[in-house]
Amino acid sequence: MIRCKPLLGTFVEISIDQDVGQEAIDNAFAAIQNVHDLMGFHNPQSELSQINQRAHSEAVEIHPWTAQVIQIAKEVHIESDGLFNCGIGYRLVAAGLLPQHITFTNHDLGGIEDIHFLAPDLILSDRPVCLDLGGIAKGFAVDMAVRVLISEGITSGSVNAGGDMRVFGSTSFPIQIRHPEIPEGLIEVGSLKDGAIATSSLYFAKRDNQKSHIINPLAQHGSEVHAEISGSFSILAKECVYADALTKVLALSNNEHHPCFSRFSAKALRITA
Repeated sequence: MIRCKPLLGTFVEISIDQDVGQEAIDNAFAAIQNVHDLMGFHNPQSELSQINQRAHSEAVEIHPWTAQVIQIAKEVHIESDGLFNCGIGYRLVAAGLLPQHITFTNHDLGGIEDIHFLAPDLILSDRPVCLDLGGIAKGFAVDMAVRVLISEGITSGSVNAGGDMRVFGSTSFPIQIRHPEIPEGLIEVGSLKDGAIATSSLYFAKRDNQKSHIINPLAQHGSEVHAEISGSFSILAKECVYADALTKVLALSNNEHHPCFSRFSAKALRITA
């Protein structure tokens, strides 16, 4: 059984290896919708937007899922020596790639390192922040959907959110990655079983003459901020949340052997032009 819905700014496909399971699929889609509602940047009323508006001035109570994503983002930030940082939202806003919900009167904006947990579901920021969880929340949503499917008795299947994919159970799924220079063309790279894969590239940004959405958080100004990478950068990991986040580390470092990949039991795959 295969079902598809527009979610997370892309199309999400859920496939299970049995003919009965519509309710489980519906619940998995609901979990993805919940992640979208909590952590979507475009919604000024989302929990993420509330963090950006208030966390520097008062403690903000957050959902356990949001807390998990922020904790993982902080962990990846440390292990990547700062190459992964969700505090780059304002740069995407300035480039017209995200909507502006708040006025940046204070230019001393912080990053994910400025977020501190006062309790498991309570955070405070040392400085104003403009977090964008777009580089990690989609992978987390895939993981939550898989968790729901397994809890509902589904033994094998896959969840694919625009290329962020996780396969579970006995399913072995063929993996195809877009050709870096010809997005309509696909390159077969093998098959995936009981794991996750995510890919970052600039396929469509280059086609549409947009600024790169891959931001180098260590760059201070100029063209270095919007990383003009070439090729595609994929990460294979046990969980999709790590695969999603680590693609940015691979794209920015251009190093398939970056130490943080082994830290998260991940493998890197780079396809050059």
